[in-house]
Amino acid sequence: MHLVDFVSGSFAGACGMAVGYPLDTVKVRIQTQKQFTGIWQCATTTFSKEGPPGFYKGMALPVTTIAMTSSVTFGVYRNILQCLSQLRGGGPNSKVDVALAGMSGGIAQTSVMSPGDLVKVRLQCQTESKRGGPVKPKYRGPVHCLLSIVKEDGVRGLYRGALPLMLRDGPSYATYFTVYASICGALSDGDKARPAWGVVMLAGGVAGASAWTVGTPMDVIKARMQMDGARDVKRYSGLLHCIRETVRTEGAQVFYRSLSINCLRAFPSNMVVFMTYELLTDFLRVRPQSEDMPYVVMD
Repeated sequence: MHLVDFVSGSFAGACGMAVGYPLDTVKVRIQTQKQFTGIWQCATTTFSKEGPPGFYKGMALPVTTIAMTSSVTFGVYRNILQCLSQLRGGGPNSKVDVALAGMSGGIAQTSVMSPGDLVKVRLQCQTESKRGGPVKPKYRGPVHCLLSIVKEDGVRGLYRGALPLMLRDGPSYATYFTVYASICGALSDGDKARPAWGVVMLAGGVAGASAWTVGTPMDVIKARMQMDGARDVKRYSGLLHCIRETVRTEGAQVFYRSLSINCLRAFPSNMVVFMTYELLTDFLRVRPQSEDMPYVVMD
């Protein structure tokens, strides 16, 4: 079993989140609040009303949980890839194997990710400032938000939006790892055992943007379902109802309203994710220099 991948994945995920979190806050607000009409308008409004801390609302808990979720994603991916290779008696993995392993990793992480992601979204969408104002914030911080959700909706409330999260991350991570592996394979020098680090970073950035192109529509639904009921008004009875109401009131184009910012955030974040992952895995795993690198590409 590849245990190193769980460790490397956890650090890589935390580093990637730290890089992309401010734009993630803008993205979530654009998806869930009609008062924000675009990236620049949302960013300037957030800065003027809440200052720099406004972009980092709710970050404490997700940084902790992203280490676990990213660990699960990379660990499950690597071990599923190995199992698929063993099932056919050894040999290199195909792109289908990579996609299936990536999808398995994406789906597996949702059980760990869902509560922390719910808290993150609710705190990011809490535009009331703690520095004073006519309306006080509903949540005082991540722990208070977590406990409030449990008090209002029970433990099941922590998994509000888990189904669209799963439907987002399964296809997204299948795309994520397949694109990364394909680019590394295509741009690697056949005479060298490892692709250059520039290739690793480029492949990571493109893979992140590609994954969000696939996952953005369901990400919009996920965020709306997670915010549903946060201000005592519940609009959606379920996933299909949320999709129908969203299309009816705002049109199908709303599903890609935040695509540009998702890609803008994903490129540098995933450059950092894969760079950190490959460096740590290379450092922690003892192996002959002739073995292929990076570790997440097809063996």
